[in-house]
Amino acid sequence: MNRFLTRGTLVLCALGVLGAAARQQQTFRGGSDTVRVFVTVTDRDGRLVTTLTRDNFEVRDEGKPQPITQFDNRPQPIRLIVMLDVSGSMEGNLPLLRAGGAQLFARLLTDDVARVGAFGHEVTISPVFTHNPDELSAALPTAIAPDAPTPLWRGIDQALSAFGDGDDKRKVILVLSDGKDTGPLTFRQRVVSQADVIDRARREDAMIYAVGMRSRSTRSIPPGMGPGGLQAALLADMPDPGLARVAEESGGGYTEIRFGQDLGSAFAGVADELHTQYLLGYAAPKRDGKVHGINVRVSQGGLKPRARKSYVAPKE
Repeated sequence: MNRFLTRGTLVLCALGVLGAAARQQQTFRGGSDTVRVFVTVTDRDGRLVTTLTRDNFEVRDEGKPQPITQFDNRPQPIRLIVMLDVSGSMEGNLPLLRAGGAQLFARLLTDDVARVGAFGHEVTISPVFTHNPDELSAALPTAIAPDAPTPLWRGIDQALSAFGDGDDKRKVILVLSDGKDTGPLTFRQRVVSQADVIDRARREDAMIYAVGMRSRSTRSIPPGMGPGGLQAALLADMPDPGLARVAEESGGGYTEIRFGQDLGSAFAGVADELHTQYLLGYAAPKRDGKVHGINVRVSQGGLKPRARKSYVAPKE
């Protein structure tokens, strides 16, 4: 499982960083068919590595190496949608949720914009993107209904719709949830599955980060409960296992926190990681409209790159 990292203590630094950074200011641009891949690189201890050059990377499309035509290691502007679980099981976590959101918004850079959404009895998203931390904090949930469900995949699906056409800023969704998806809110709604979310994020070039919260892990186990019942109770306390897969496939990150843990650190870590990623680009080798697998490698030993697994090629 991925742990989000804070820049102040975990980013690798060296005396040669200034020279390396100066060399990396050159940006190699691609055309309209350029496949953009954002890459997070960590060392053996999980620390962010930010001093690599274009020559340290290799990108393979369907197993074949591709020339890197675009490279940038400077922070790239983001359009962020924060989706927060306000189902009944989140009751009692509202102060943590609001404090964590405030820490996240304080870390947005000048060109970053965000919206705030929630999912429970309904899915709601604030009307416009903004950089203003006060406006974003005001959009955070103020109440949690004890009997509200967890329409997890529907919430993410509607967040993907909320991006619209917009500008060229990259699309990022950060979702917090403590439970498993409960399906459609009404009988008339179509079912949105984990696979639907993965496919849509791939087609729309969106990155998904997720924080799973075990918010009910302190409840007591009834006396006399057998092994099967105990296992079911423990599984009920865990976030939807599909969250980690969605994050991995889209190139984002996933972490779990327990009841009472600092949500602000997890949220702030997402912001710091987004601002220390590498942007690699290459020309799509085929215009066939099909799904292509992506594999990113780094030449230095002991380093681990993380990026999206696939994309949909443009079509003639």
